[in-house]
Amino acid sequence: MLDHCAIYPGTFDPITNGHLDIIQRASALFGGLVVGIARSKAKSPMFSLEERLEMMRLSVAHLACVECVSFEGLLVDLAKKRGARYIIRGLRAVSDFEFEFQMGYANKSLNAELETIYFMPALQNAFISASVVRSILAHQGQITHLVPASVVDFIKRKCHVDCT
Repeated sequence: MLDHCAIYPGTFDPITNGHLDIIQRASALFGGLVVGIARSKAKSPMFSLEERLEMMRLSVAHLACVECVSFEGLLVDLAKKRGARYIIRGLRAVSDFEFEFQMGYANKSLNAELETIYFMPALQNAFISASVVRSILAHQGQITHLVPASVVDFIKRKCHVDCT
């Protein structure tokens, strides 16, 4: 295990099994993992920042070295504030690569000491995205196989749907 701290940033609107898979694997590699939940007003999230933070805390409660925080502004500023040297990002498909590649270099240009580490999700989670979950929710579909079990009831109450 590395002694250093890493940050896994995202909107997590909502957290998916793919996100949790990456969090669990990254937390096993680092002495501390900060999950940074971005405000992301531009994305018009389905869930409020407070709701996304609560869902994340419910999902990672079993992971002692994971801390959940919300942030606004530049990721490099959060990394500096938290003493993180690594940024964790997920790559589901080739289509993710170009955006993540640009963001990795942009962050590196702002803080040369930051390294970005990319994780591929487990095969069973490769197709899952928060936007897919939101779309299924909008059509009253089943999401229990897409999100952590610890947040199903939370989402059900918030969305007033039977997602089981």
